[in-house]
Parts: sequence; C-alpha cells; structure tokens
Amino acid sequence: MIQAQRVCINGVLARHNDHVFVANEHQQAVDHLGHLLSITVDGQALLPVSQKVYWLYHKPVGIDCRLLPDDPSSLLHQLPVSPRVYPAGRLDKDSRGLLLLTNDGDLTQRLMHPDFQHTKTYLVTVNKPFDSQFILQMAAGVSYQVANKSITTLPCKALQVAENKFEIVLTQGLNRQIRRMCLALGFRVTDLFRVAIAGVELGLLEQTKRRPVTAAELAMLNQFN
Repeated sequence: MIQAQRVCINGVLARHNDHVFVANEHQQAVDHLGHLLSITVDGQALLPVSQKVYWLYHKPVGIDCRLLPDDPSSLLHQLPVSPRVYPAGRLDKDSRGLLLLTNDGDLTQRLMHPDFQHTKTYLVTVNKPFDSQFILQMAAGVSYQVANKSITTLPCKALQVAENKFEIVLTQGLNRQIRRMCLALGFRVTDLFRVAIAGVELGLLEQTKRRPVTAAELAMLNQFN
C-alpha cells in the first residue's frame, strides 16, 4: 500500500523507512519524539489500536464462522461492532461449542498453528454404537481421501463415554477432520461439540452467550508461546 501511494502520515505520502510507534496510553500512533501522527489509508484515518480483549463464546449449530456481511447466518452478526474481534479458529456450521473471540492476532496465530500443538477437546455422537476397536483406530490415526489426496491424521486421545459417544482430544485442525475420520470408519457424526481449547473449558456457558476470559484462562492459552 505504501508503494502504491495509498498511505499518508500527517498528510504526506508515507515512505518505507518512516518510523511509527504505538507507545502512549491511548494506543495512538506517535513518532520517535512522542508526537501524535495522523495516518490515513486511501484518505481514511486509521483508528487507535484497540485494547486486546478475549471472550469465550458458545456457538450453536447453524452459525457460520466465516465473517460474511451478506450471510444472515454469519458469526459476524453475533459480534459487537466495537471492539472488533474474530474467532481464533473455526467450528463447522453444523458443529457447536467453544470459540475464542479476540483481537489478539499473535495469540490467534499461535493457537491455530500446528507447530504449537494446542489441544482441542470434543464430545462426538455418531449414528450407531461402536466397539473398542473403533476408539483404538481413532486414537492411532485414520486415513481418508480429500480431493484425490490421501491424509492420515496424527495420533490423538480418544475415550468412549457412551455406546455411540466418545471424547476426542486433537492437536490437529484439519478441515472437518473428526467427521471425515468417523466416515472413513463407517460412522456418521450426528453431534460435534467442542468443550475445551488448550485446557480452557466451555463449562456452563449457554448457547449464543459470551463471557470474558479469566486471567488464569489467558495464562493457559498463552502457555504455547
């Protein structure tokens, strides 16, 4: 954008070697002497950096995590106008459970990047009873095809909790992973419920409701630094 001459600082076209700091209590842009700077992109002023916020949200079935203004089912319509937040990861539209909403891009990147191996815990109900062999196969890793590409999931933890229901703890985040794992073994998921992210639990939070993340919970989320 700088090269395209779309950015101005105090009314002057910005250069790549200009120095801008966010250093005062109001999170506004300043120069190296602490003087306030007016930064515009395409003539529109940039707002001060928002204070970082962290919420837990209980997503119901039917809400699409993609932030699409023209889609009535989009999560965008469930979020406040200010501060602007976004989900740190996704849940399928036909899945429900815990989402972390934040404007902290660094934390979002760490939680979504597979190298950090954060855990996500799900309760999964399938369309028919299964035996112990099914649980062993889920835990060991399952192979399936997506767009002519063979995928084998990483080993994970799995525990049977009812004749057709199990808990699974993943460190991977492949698209529709649990549903495809089950389908490869001859089962169809009828309910997929995420109950925890990196040790932070959904608990009794009601559907469509959100609450602030506690200091202890934020410490758990940040342990993957």
